[in-house]
Amino acid sequence: MDVTLHLSQQPEADELLGRSPLAALVGMLLDQQVPMEWAFTGPYTITRRLGGDDLDAREIAAYEPEAFAALLSSKPAVHRYPASMAKRIQQLCQYLVEHYDGNAAKVWEGTESGAELLRRLKELPGFGAQKAQIFLALLGKQLGVRPKGWREAAGPYGEAKSFRSVADITGPESLTKVRAHKQEMKAAAKAEKATKASGK
Repeated sequence: MDVTLHLSQQPEADELLGRSPLAALVGMLLDQQVPMEWAFTGPYTITRRLGGDDLDAREIAAYEPEAFAALLSSKPAVHRYPASMAKRIQQLCQYLVEHYDGNAAKVWEGTESGAELLRRLKELPGFGAQKAQIFLALLGKQLGVRPKGWREAAGPYGEAKSFRSVADITGPESLTKVRAHKQEMKAAAKAEKATKASGK
């Protein structure tokens, strides 16, 4: 795994995401309730604060929880909710140590099908169905991980030439398209909610 991603829109942070399976997983975990660029810059910020050039699942899993929360909370904070995200990242790393010998790439290496890969991703702490499908689509579209049936397993996020999620962002232009799609989805959900409310 050594490609150039464009999720944080910062060269050093994107370089780390492209070569580090754990950084990519942690970025995806952080990608909620904050702008995408902020979330995917997080792994690089954590790496720098830990004094290394990559994230280490064993190191993070064994880190003293309060100290790790403080590491994420110091300004600029890694997330809007740094303490709760610190806990989630540690849970993810502990799971990887327990089930995959601390090697994040083993989550997808050797998977026979998209369905199996999706199941493995959904088993990760902090990865619900939607997050798992988006990450599966990112693996397939940009990181060359394409077990049989991966597009189907990723659902709508696996569709070619769609601009639904981080899986489709390859630069500023596609970022704009994904943002526009998300705004449309939010507006549609809001309109549906209003219709239901008025119909009662």
